[in-house]
Amino acid sequence: MRPLARRRRALPALLLLLTCSLAFVLASKDIKKAVTPSKNLEKSGMSRKNDIDLKGIVFVIQSQSNSFHAKRAEELRKSILKQAADLMQELPRVLLLHELSEQEGAWTILPLLPQLTKRLKSESLRSDFTIDLKHEIALYIWDKGDGPPLTPVPELCTDSVDAHCATTFHSFLPLCGNPVKKEDIFVAVKTCKKFHSERIPIVKQTWAGQASLIEYYSDHAESSIPTVDLGIPNTDRGHCGKTFAILERFLNQSHDRIAWLVIVDDDTLISISRLQHLLSCYESGEPVFLGERYGYGLGTGGYSYITGGGGMVFNREAIRRLLTSKCRCYSNDAPDDMVLGMCFSGLGVPVTHSPLFHQARPVDYPEDYLSHQVPISFHKHWNIDPVKVYVTWLAPSEEDKSRPQTQKGFKEEL
Repeated sequence: MRPLARRRRALPALLLLLTCSLAFVLASKDIKKAVTPSKNLEKSGMSRKNDIDLKGIVFVIQSQSNSFHAKRAEELRKSILKQAADLMQELPRVLLLHELSEQEGAWTILPLLPQLTKRLKSESLRSDFTIDLKHEIALYIWDKGDGPPLTPVPELCTDSVDAHCATTFHSFLPLCGNPVKKEDIFVAVKTCKKFHSERIPIVKQTWAGQASLIEYYSDHAESSIPTVDLGIPNTDRGHCGKTFAILERFLNQSHDRIAWLVIVDDDTLISISRLQHLLSCYESGEPVFLGERYGYGLGTGGYSYITGGGGMVFNREAIRRLLTSKCRCYSNDAPDDMVLGMCFSGLGVPVTHSPLFHQARPVDYPEDYLSHQVPISFHKHWNIDPVKVYVTWLAPSEEDKSRPQTQKGFKEEL
């Protein structure tokens, strides 16, 4: 990776990171108020001590290499440059993360910050796992009070476009065409005998009715559900053997017309209808491994992976490449999501992140964070009423039904 400092003669005055997964856009009329064109300043004789020209800003868009996300990032880059040109300023540098670095952990931000280079070289990262990026990056920079203070900038906000902010983002669900048909999505539910009576009834009471193709995979065949015994002994953790058996079964026994496989736990709550909309943005010929991204050992050459609780989404091409590679579990109770991440990393198949999948319960996230989302999944029944959570957060609504009409303009822009 080439540090940003090498791409300019001097460090930029401001490094601005924009996430493309939630489609950040700039409101140019408000930037115009904050950034005065250079010629006007020179004519007025005003001091420029506290002003930053756009040429002093580097925008880094947190893009992903998947074609859908790369296209969205390119649209955002063009928008930023057009707005800068409209302000009659020298154009800023706008970099796309997936073009800037091939490093597996670039999305964790730390490797991108030149001012932290010396520190990163002299000490190892404190945690092997990257889970809650926004919290972990703040904690790292804070450095137990010895680091630079984190300064709130209210103009960089999450309010609506008419709120006079410098940034905003679209909270609706992406739609890039007709939703994927239910018949093109196969749902595999991982369960075991001890949870047949406790968890499976909740699955059937909530989201299972949305799925056209669904099977329950267990260590015990029970015709009343029914479950499929894969011949893999149940394990208290990991479930890697069971997951790979599901992948083999999907590729070898299901009809070729089924494009997508979703693997969930028996305590996962998911919206199949919203997933149908999201999957319309992904190409079936390009390998796709989609969900909520975590990281392991990314500061030392590790890999990204899709955390299993929120649901792991595969297209047929990704599964074909995986099983052709012979990359397999080292034991039946190995962590399936991490083994999959390691395998796909070795194959050069990118892990594609969507913040709409959630490894935890709604109560485990800040209220403001969820208020700007149209969530697809949550995980765990512990200490909650899962039916109530499903009805509140995931059940099909009138807004879901009208989504194709309200998002027509957005899909055309992509």
